[in-house]
Amino acid sequence: MIYEWLKNIVFVWPENFILLGLIPFLIARYIRNERNHKAALLTSAVNVNTPSTFKTNFRHLPFVLRILALICLIMALARPQHQTDQTHAEGEGIDIVLCMDVSASMLTNDIKPSRFQVAKEVAAEFVKSRPVDRIGLVIFGGESFTKCPITSDKNTLLTQLQSLKIKDGGYLADGTLIGEGLAMAVNRVSKGSSKSRVVILLTDGKEEAPVTRIIDPYTATEIAKAENVKVYCIGLGSTEFMIEQVVKDNAGNTVRNDIDETLLTRIASETGGKYFRATDKASLQAIYSEIDQLEKSKVEIIRYKEIEEMFIPFVLLALGLLFIELLLRFTIFKTFP
Repeated sequence: MIYEWLKNIVFVWPENFILLGLIPFLIARYIRNERNHKAALLTSAVNVNTPSTFKTNFRHLPFVLRILALICLIMALARPQHQTDQTHAEGEGIDIVLCMDVSASMLTNDIKPSRFQVAKEVAAEFVKSRPVDRIGLVIFGGESFTKCPITSDKNTLLTQLQSLKIKDGGYLADGTLIGEGLAMAVNRVSKGSSKSRVVILLTDGKEEAPVTRIIDPYTATEIAKAENVKVYCIGLGSTEFMIEQVVKDNAGNTVRNDIDETLLTRIASETGGKYFRATDKASLQAIYSEIDQLEKSKVEIIRYKEIEEMFIPFVLLALGLLFIELLLRFTIFKTFP
């Protein structure tokens, strides 16, 4: 911590450090004067040793204090400053909702360690790369749920994203209701104030419609079009797992591995978005990077420097040292003619 603080210290007038060259001359002069002031008369005595006292042991202390005071004054003349560079991002952002599939098939480990874990990690990277956007999170399985409303508080969103679990603690039913997940995401993003509204829908399956389904994917697409919401769709799963294939998740449960690319392509194209297929983590990162480029925010990075003048402490320290020197010189180290 001290090192981080010290490395931000700069000297505005470093040329004044040339005055430090006076120090060796002052020391040499002091030594010469000390030798000249020694007694020249030799006398005999029984005890030739001078008694050791505080005054004799520390007789050079006033001079040392004076030299330290001079060094402090020279450092003050060099005008030390503590400078901290600050940045602040401002601009016109985009309202985005991440609509993520949390059905059991997302635990499939064809993408290590699992599709679900990779989807969370890459989504978190995307959130961090959008400093001025408001972003929310909607999850869906056999039903949909708003995990985080659109917000500019990235820390809250990242916390919700990182704590996300399949079935989200047990209150989302099994299944893959893409339509209801999309409809809820559109509803959330349409409440925002931004002119640009985007939903990024990620799934590894296809619509599984129980009798209790309320909104189908085509109706949800029409709602997105009416609200002027652009939808980017991502189908997640490696090419080793073919469409319509039955696979096992990490828990050993049998799940279907169907990616309805026809449906996802239609949703994306009708809303002005684009469909992507991610087969591994690298391709998923590339997809989010492309979306990041397609949906650019107007960001203005403001840089400013916080400056704190530090010469006053050096001046005060020099005055304190000079005061102690004078106090010692006229008390403990006082000499008589």
